[in-house]
Amino acid sequence: MLPWSAELAGRLDEHTVTSEVLRGNPLGDPHERPLWVYVPPGYGDDPGRRYPAVYVIMGFTGHVAMWRNRTPFRRPFPETADEVFARGDAPPAIVVYVDTWTSYGGSQYLDSAGTGRYHTYLCDEVVPWVDARYRTLPEPAHRAITGKSSGGYGAMITPMLRPDLFGALATHAGDALFEYCYLPDFPQAVRHLRAYGGDIMAWWDDFHTRVPMSRPEDAKLLEIIGYTAAYSARSDGTPELPFDPVDGVLRPGVWQRWLDLDPVRMVPRYADALRSQTAIWIDGGTRDEWYLDIGAQAFRRALADNGVEEKAIRFELFDAPHGGIDYRYPLSLAWLCERIAPAA
Repeated sequence: MLPWSAELAGRLDEHTVTSEVLRGNPLGDPHERPLWVYVPPGYGDDPGRRYPAVYVIMGFTGHVAMWRNRTPFRRPFPETADEVFARGDAPPAIVVYVDTWTSYGGSQYLDSAGTGRYHTYLCDEVVPWVDARYRTLPEPAHRAITGKSSGGYGAMITPMLRPDLFGALATHAGDALFEYCYLPDFPQAVRHLRAYGGDIMAWWDDFHTRVPMSRPEDAKLLEIIGYTAAYSARSDGTPELPFDPVDGVLRPGVWQRWLDLDPVRMVPRYADALRSQTAIWIDGGTRDEWYLDIGAQAFRRALADNGVEEKAIRFELFDAPHGGIDYRYPLSLAWLCERIAPAA
């Protein structure tokens, strides 16, 4: 296991996409975005062959260049994904690495007045862009989406909202069952905000005057402001917290906006879309700090209660915390590719 980059059997193309829907976004973030597209070994051998596609989306604070990061004794996902195809562990597929980073750390893959139209960017700009330039099979039965954490959240909700595009998904420790994964953080945020007069925007302003992540409260408040901007921004883009920042009392109307976007609660509203999925991979670590293993169980139960066939679902809980589960990604990739590949 070499500590530096390895040569791929396939090819990784690095592009820049100019987005019209992200132009002028509320945070002033770039509307030109990196996009990586991997093609498997043999892609150039038969110019008439078309391939299924798997879209890979990242967790909170993630951006596409982080796929190059190398941790001790682990290889980056583009390399382990390449190995899946090089060894013949799965039918060949195109793998698309999407960037939806925002100044708040992420978009939750939603359209929001607080961050921008990232759901529209993914579905109506990136997917057609890839289909126009690569030999994809451009039907939902041959297109999957996968992600971890906030990326796992996006992988759950995107096929619900756009079953015309995505027919399979994999969610690794995806944000779900919001009363468990988010609600416990609210009292911590209240304590942190005492130093800022209960004003999270005062913290945000201070955050930009010093080295980011240099104070104990930074990581938690960044999560809170990022999720709030995605789930409950006002029409002018201001993040509206789901709790009173001074006394911590929940604001029922705002909190309900969050709950309405909880994948577990979304399932009944989008049951037809989920029943149309050919493959749904769900997993989580039993020591996940955000209790996303419980969210995974609840999501699976909701699917079953709403008529999603058991044969379409791959569910597993494993002994792990939230981090360090990247070894799961090539497992779900191979499983998805088996199910979205065209019939022989």
